[in-house]
Amino acid sequence: MYFHLLPLVAILIDNNPELINFYIIVRDELHALLADLEKHKNNKEYYYSIRALDPDKMDAVSRASRFLYLNKTGYNGLWRVNKKGKHNVPFGRYKNPRIVDEENLLQVSRALQYTEIILGDFSKALDFASPGTFIYLDPPYHPLSETANFTSYTSNSFGADDQRRLAEVFKQLDERGCKVMLSNSDFDKRSNLHGSRKAR
Repeated sequence: MYFHLLPLVAILIDNNPELINFYIIVRDELHALLADLEKHKNNKEYYYSIRALDPDKMDAVSRASRFLYLNKTGYNGLWRVNKKGKHNVPFGRYKNPRIVDEENLLQVSRALQYTEIILGDFSKALDFASPGTFIYLDPPYHPLSETANFTSYTSNSFGADDQRRLAEVFKQLDERGCKVMLSNSDFDKRSNLHGSRKAR
């Protein structure tokens, strides 16, 4: 949504530290990131060696480089972690993944120059809510079935209680006069989220 609208003033909030670090590095240290990306190889053994690294022990540029590399070469471009916060997407077996897309990253960097980037929960949107502000919320979608239960973009999965909290934040933003848009699955109201506000 942000990259489609390209607002002159914007705030991006996400609770995935890898994504937030990546955006900050693309905005502030793009040339260092581009140089680091050149080292990566598209083979299975190398992929798993990079996946095994602890991002908390890496410098910010290498961490952002790892994030993009795993996203470009992992299966289906997924970002998924287990409860310990370990990335667990298998190797994607792409013939020629575009790991270094310099022109695209340059455009992203330009777009982010006047954007505030914050690591935090969706409820942080309340700190910036004023009448007329457009706020887009894009949470992990509520599972449509017991087997379709992926909500693990971070080590803390996004469950039914979080969906209820999200509905309450949506309500508060609306009451403050914000223009609010939210994406989610069209789940059955009789599901385990029964009783919560269904916001579209």
